[in-house]
Amino acid sequence: MATRDYYAILGVSRSASEVEIKKAFRQLALKHHPDRNPGDQNAGERFKEINEAYAVLSDPEKRAQYDRFGRVDIPPGGFDIGGFGDLFDDLFEGFFGGPRAGTRTRARRGDDLRYDLELTLEDAAKGVETRLQIPRLERCDACQASGVEPGSTRVTCPTCHGRGQLRYQQGFLTVARTCSQCLGEGQVNRNPCKVCRGEGRVARERALKVRIPAGVEDGSQLRLSGEGEGGPRGGPSGDLYVVIHVRQHPFFTRHGNDLVCPLPVTFTQAALGAEVDVPTLDGTVKLKVPAATQNGEVLRLKGKGMPSLRGRGRGDACYQVVVEIPRKLTARQRELLEEYERASRGEEQGPLVGGFLDSLKKLFGG
Repeated sequence: MATRDYYAILGVSRSASEVEIKKAFRQLALKHHPDRNPGDQNAGERFKEINEAYAVLSDPEKRAQYDRFGRVDIPPGGFDIGGFGDLFDDLFEGFFGGPRAGTRTRARRGDDLRYDLELTLEDAAKGVETRLQIPRLERCDACQASGVEPGSTRVTCPTCHGRGQLRYQQGFLTVARTCSQCLGEGQVNRNPCKVCRGEGRVARERALKVRIPAGVEDGSQLRLSGEGEGGPRGGPSGDLYVVIHVRQHPFFTRHGNDLVCPLPVTFTQAALGAEVDVPTLDGTVKLKVPAATQNGEVLRLKGKGMPSLRGRGRGDACYQVVVEIPRKLTARQRELLEEYERASRGEEQGPLVGGFLDSLKKLFGG
């Protein structure tokens, strides 16, 4: 006769659902299993207590009796934990890494593959069609992916007798381990296919044409369904992921759909204005630099950037002005600049210089 508080043992409330009780039991059983606590002499007793609590609370009739009378009749030898079926098989799998009883290796999906494709910025802008050579495993036609020589069949594993597992008694528990001869399949291949050597797949190289859409970005992935490796035992093929890498461009850096290019100009071009040659993805064009252009200003060519991947318009080509000050001056150049400086005295200062001097006066006085 039991007087233990089964709800407290599992750490659940009296209104806990069946799902909550099952979840709590799984966590506690994994934590307190004797095989996971070899140095703890009390682990076995705690594990039995957890099993007993679950045996009562997981059974609607036993739980109703326990809730009504605060006790439940325990059969001689305790509850039959073998009746928990898949629940304990799941726990055995967690302990020992093997499949559950009766599990077989079936046709599985093949692995996904990755192909790294390098493009120029120009190719990414216009879109290209390219041809890829993909080495992969494909189904063996000789044995129809079975891995068995035509005319032969797999036979029941003589070690596990087709169960895929071997069971051992550990205390009051029956522990399942994967059969080492058939590796959990329950069958052995006595006559493997001579072409694929029992693998059911052979290595081949597949040629694919891939269309890269205009406007694709660096790091983008294109998924080609079913172009990965063939699955074992005739399973479906995985997918192929083409990962795009856009090479660094000598002039442009991409920002969204805009292309940014530093544009060096001379002092006189910035001051007086000029027309300069600039690069685009389609070749060289003329760009007007307005008079009095300041260092850092951005000049734009509309629609000369990257196309939108969704097919709606294009970005701009942006040219950030970098005014280059000459490091060496001839005598005549210095004379002219000094003359310009004398001619500029008394004139209104520009907003940057004037604002800077005003801030100095406010901060330090004067």
